[in-house]
Amino acid sequence: MKPFKQCWCRDPATGRLLRRRCPELEKKAHGKWYVRVEAPGADGKRRRPLLGPYDTEKAARTAITTTAARVTTARYNADAKIKFGAYADKRYAWRRAEYETGEGLKKSTLDAEHEAIALYLKPGMGHLKLVDVTDDHIRDLYAAMRLINREGEHDPGDLAELVRRLAAVRKLGKDGLRLHTRPISEARIRRVHAVLTGILNDALVLSKLIDANPADGVFRSQGKRRRSGRARPLLWTAERVERWQETGVAPGPVMVWTSAQAGNWLDFSEATGERLQALFHLDAYYGLRRGELVGLDRADLSLPRRRLHVRQNDVDGDLDEGKTENADRTVVFDEGTETVLRAELTRQARERLKWGEAYTDSGRVFTRENGEALRPANVSARFTALVARHAAIRARLAKPGWTPERTAGQFRVPVAAVEIAAEMPLPPIRFHDLRHGAATMLLAAGAQPKLVSDVLGHASVAFTSDVYAVVAEEMAEAAATAIAAFVPRRHKIHAVGASNGRAQASSGS
Repeated sequence: MKPFKQCWCRDPATGRLLRRRCPELEKKAHGKWYVRVEAPGADGKRRRPLLGPYDTEKAARTAITTTAARVTTARYNADAKIKFGAYADKRYAWRRAEYETGEGLKKSTLDAEHEAIALYLKPGMGHLKLVDVTDDHIRDLYAAMRLINREGEHDPGDLAELVRRLAAVRKLGKDGLRLHTRPISEARIRRVHAVLTGILNDALVLSKLIDANPADGVFRSQGKRRRSGRARPLLWTAERVERWQETGVAPGPVMVWTSAQAGNWLDFSEATGERLQALFHLDAYYGLRRGELVGLDRADLSLPRRRLHVRQNDVDGDLDEGKTENADRTVVFDEGTETVLRAELTRQARERLKWGEAYTDSGRVFTRENGEALRPANVSARFTALVARHAAIRARLAKPGWTPERTAGQFRVPVAAVEIAAEMPLPPIRFHDLRHGAATMLLAAGAQPKLVSDVLGHASVAFTSDVYAVVAEEMAEAAATAIAAFVPRRHKIHAVGASNGRAQASSGS
């Protein structure tokens, strides 16, 4: 079992492969290293399977010692030639059989795995021997996936054939597979990668057909230290707000406003005439993800029935089916939200008339003034700017001589907005933390974890309970008792005060 070097050059006269006879093999960078090993066949005859290629002679010698024990078995010789696609199908059949006996994965998980195999993994790498799959094959597959439905924007180059195979399968739409006409997002590629990693880990650990998982390390971290466990949200209690005002430091990486703080900010946003007020309102009440808000299609919104169908996610301009299996969901909203959304569509109709032929109908619920789709990053930036303006107004009011009227003129906002900002400080949160706030307020308002999980599109009820239970309990005393009223708004507070006044007057008379 001595390693040898060979290449795939051809004799210019005969056209035959030179292999070990190529004169260029003396060059260090020419050719690859291989080794043949002795192994029994299933029929009792001796076999000599070829191992390789390896970049160096040392790597070939190492392969001899690591594979010698395995290749002496008849099973290795029988399975070493199995194609990746055949092994993926075999593993899926095993997992399907477990599901049919009442064990194993959920049907939705199996369906997602079947789609990843049928649409991407088998067309991309199914023809390769399982033992020959390398990280280069995996990287090429993901690069080709990124080019699908963008052929006019990018030159596929060497990946053209791979892109063609993937696109051809996606157009069939057989066996219940979803048809995709949009570019593929990085989130979907990572989900396909998770399925691929599972298949290769199975071949490594259980079937023992490969020596290492070539998918390991394909997606590398950005060098940030990984936290132990998931960062759970913390509530901005009065004590934490006071400490933050003293030090300027938030007590945790994920912070959540109380219902009063969320209501104050929504009132402030509304009073300033914020163009994205309806988007912020929907997020604070029902916790849609940023990409889901930006990608929300008008055809999926029904105001008469007070329902919206969340079925796509905008990730940096790329539409994807969603982050989790439960991301595709229907959200039932309250009458107040219906009023807010109806006003938003009315305003868009006026903008369409104003822009005329220059208007671009993106079909989205929330758009730019000219009708184009919003950019997710701009939504977060606008949210951060509004919170900063709220803080700046409060800081200006604290200076001598700055009345609400003078401050309103300085910041070019209505006096009502200044008065709302003066009511309470708003500690910093991220735009995504509005989603966390919606989850905790729904739980604190008495909604069952299953309902909250369904509204937010969480992967499981266990995730909802695990992440939000503590902060929801902390918020419970200040929360409203119904979903439609769990965020106190300025006009609601006034209405309650007026009602109490009438009651007192009645009792006094």
